[in-house]
Amino acid sequence: MESPRPVCPAIFMRFVVYFLVIFGAYTIGRIGHILGGHLKAPHHWIYGIISLVLGIIFSHRLLGIYLILFGIGHTISDLKDMLELKFYGVDEVEKKKFWGID
Repeated sequence: MESPRPVCPAIFMRFVVYFLVIFGAYTIGRIGHILGGHLKAPHHWIYGIISLVLGIIFSHRLLGIYLILFGIGHTISDLKDMLELKFYGVDEVEKKKFWGID
């Protein structure tokens, strides 16, 4: 009788890479919010949506998958502004924090 197969390391590594891409995009979004929130510019959730759209267009390629993941992380980092449909302008002055959705 054969023992059950262990979880495939390639699938686990793919999950880790996908998680790192999402977390990296979230981190870039948060750092951009903290350092550039005082600038009168488009909110960064817009760049996340653009990345998602491009990722869907190129979803048959590996780059498309990474663009989708990047768009998810970048959009989550500015989710509050997206839900309030803030497109352009300066972020309100508040205590800047890395962990959280703003």
